[in-house]
Amino acid sequence: MDERELEEIRRRKLLELQRQRELEELRRQQEIQRQIELQKREILRAILEPEARERLARLKLAHPDIAEAVENQLIALAQAGRIKQKITDEVLVSILRQISAKKREPRIIRK
Repeated sequence: MDERELEEIRRRKLLELQRQRELEELRRQQEIQRQIELQKREILRAILEPEARERLARLKLAHPDIAEAVENQLIALAQAGRIKQKITDEVLVSILRQISAKKREPRIIRK
């Protein structure tokens, strides 16, 4: 083997190692994300009544960004100890109305 062949083998081996590290890092990140999602589901299960959980799941299908914001806000309130009892569907609906009223403010621009 000459010097070029050895260098090519080294380069290939280095690329293979880099790919393996990237795959391992990706797997690690996916596992962390899965654990976070499991924790979120457990917290939401603890603070939401079944009807409210169903409504939030349906909202997530139609408007994932809004549902994610509501979930994060509810989890933050629960972790801060500000939620004393389970949230009913009616309470969740009122929260969603408040959020949608803020987000859907129409603007008319005349030129």
